[in-house]
Amino acid sequence: MLRAILIPIVLTALLFLLFVLFIFNAIAISFTKLGLSPPQTFLIFLAIIVGGFINIPVSQRKVVVEERRLPFPFFYYPPKMANQVIFVNVGGAVIPTLLSFYFLLLPMTPLGPTVLATLVIIAVSKLLARVVPGVGIAMPAFIPPVISAILAFLLAPKDPAPVAYISGVLGTLIGADLLNLRRIRELGSLAVSIGGAGVFDGIFLVGIIAALLA
Repeated sequence: MLRAILIPIVLTALLFLLFVLFIFNAIAISFTKLGLSPPQTFLIFLAIIVGGFINIPVSQRKVVVEERRLPFPFFYYPPKMANQVIFVNVGGAVIPTLLSFYFLLLPMTPLGPTVLATLVIIAVSKLLARVVPGVGIAMPAFIPPVISAILAFLLAPKDPAPVAYISGVLGTLIGADLLNLRRIRELGSLAVSIGGAGVFDGIFLVGIIAALLA
């Protein structure tokens, strides 16, 4: 009986470990293309995992939680209100953004192609992003990184990796999240976290996949 319970648990743990190792290897390959060493990659990966548990509140506003309607026409009951707080996740948004600005300052990063590619990804992300109540901001995961990689090859064939990473991260962050902040009320959630999935968040993964493809 105990063996039958332990085997699925062990297999699940092994599969999760293999998945984490796969993600780390993908990050290592991508960051190597961007000029980072394996120890630097490991420290960044560790910082993103830890930062995934840290959410910084950046905005707060009142939202309607429940409309009160009674059959008596001469009585008014104000709707229930609550604070909706918008957070920025350190691992899923802050660190990838800081890395983007770091890569942008490197001599190998062409400024013009990077800005142009980022503007295109902003437009694509804005077009594809959908606000799903109770879920968050949804968007096809692989379209932005593929377009980022293609643009990087076309605009900067000598150094496509930083162009792909920066445009993938900043373009997705601005186009999918920041430009949809006004629609956050539709989510029906009192706590909204930008980049809240940490190392598995779309913002971070888009940048990694884009650099990997480049």
